[in-house]
Amino acid sequence: MNHLLRTAFFALVVRPLMMIVLGTNVRRSELLPEQGPAIIVANHNSHLDVFALMNVLGLKRLRHVRPVAAADYFLTRPLRAWFATRIVGIIPIDRKKTRREDGKHPLEPISDVIREGGIVLLFPEGTRGEPEQMDVFQTGVAHLARRHPDVPITPVFMHGLGKALPKGEAILVPFFCDMFVGEAIELGLGKQEFMSRLGESMDRLKAEMPSGSWV
Repeated sequence: MNHLLRTAFFALVVRPLMMIVLGTNVRRSELLPEQGPAIIVANHNSHLDVFALMNVLGLKRLRHVRPVAAADYFLTRPLRAWFATRIVGIIPIDRKKTRREDGKHPLEPISDVIREGGIVLLFPEGTRGEPEQMDVFQTGVAHLARRHPDVPITPVFMHGLGKALPKGEAILVPFFCDMFVGEAIELGLGKQEFMSRLGESMDRLKAEMPSGSWV
């Protein structure tokens, strides 16, 4: 990963885009992790979701931030793969495999980043959904919580980016982004209880949106 190019891209391109062209309002930004290891869990409607979260975390934390992304999409074309790995710094995960060729669990690359003190961005829906709709969260995040019981997992709910750049569209439409940060999920929960608490947290954050603005 080229940290110099990454910093320049986020300072000169992403920050002006998110702060001037789109606009971003963050509630309770103080609840975002100051340092790693940590996991941030968010809903997913647009490629802009990653940039919005990384922008809010700021340039000082940028070196340690690693978003999880689908290898079967981002690594299929050379230019896209270079940008995703060298500039965005994704952790590529193969969504179709339950076991890697080396015999390790598919989540092991995420665990490696966590052990190194990284801040992992995770979108448990698995893919970008329909604009401004939230799908059911997959349980991979619960497996990570069990693997790393001492690592805080912070829920974030985002609204607006699904309209600014929805799935399948290439033209950016200026649309204000709201971001709601919740309290970290309790540590040491079982799989079912963790998923239940996470769902409840996301529902509470979603309820902060004005009536009628979310489907």
